Amino acid sequence: MMAEEEKKEQKKIIIDEDWKEQARKEKEVMIAKERAERQKEEKTKRRGPMPPGDFEGLVSMLATQTMLAMGALVPEGQQKKEPDLELAKYHIDMLEALEAKTNGNLSKQESEMLNGTLHQLRILYVKVTE
Repeated sequence: MMAEEEKKEQKKIIIDEDWKEQARKEKEVMIAKERAERQKEEKTKRRGPMPPGDFEGLVSMLATQTMLAMGALVPEGQQKKEPDLELAKYHIDMLEALEAKTNGNLSKQESEMLNGTLHQLRILYVKVTE
């Protein structure tokens, strides 16, 4: 009888250990999922809603990329880098191509915004290259 009781105890211990291990793994998976959901929510909160996809947004996006390339803007948490003038010039060229291809098809406000943005970026480019 004693041998049978010892076998039952051993089986019970093994089963309990397996169950504990399975519960630990499930808990780790659940914690990882919760962490991923929180990170996704935090990114959404920080970014906010996306602006409408329109002409002004396109010009603004290219202008921002130009200023980043010239070192005029430094993303939060990053160090200032040497200006990448080739990339900055490329973005200015893209805006110029946009200006040429949309000539006569823009509202007065859109045209003024594009011209003003290009003017400011060209001035900044000259200052950075000096």
